[in-house]
Amino acid sequence: MTKTNTTWIEASVVENEVNMSIVELSHASRTPQELIMSWVSEGVLSPAGSSPEDWRFSGDSLKRAKTAAHLTHDLELNVSGVALALDLLDEIAQLRARLELK
Repeated sequence: MTKTNTTWIEASVVENEVNMSIVELSHASRTPQELIMSWVSEGVLSPAGSSPEDWRFSGDSLKRAKTAAHLTHDLELNVSGVALALDLLDEIAQLRARLELK
């Protein structure tokens, strides 16, 4: 008899057209609203709207917020460090995409 290893992967698909309030993003990313406001101030997240009450975040923002939360908790980065790390991760992704086109 052969032994089979099974690996389960949990994933969620979020449409980019989804628009979440800061409260919804806070719950979905398990991040305090104050930290989300700091990320917006630092340019980590770019919501539509003029004030926190009016802000709307896309599905991409949720992914970015979850990554920012991991960087904050796992690597203990401050807000500026998270912004820099995300910028570098974005640049790496762009370079990889350019390499795939060649």
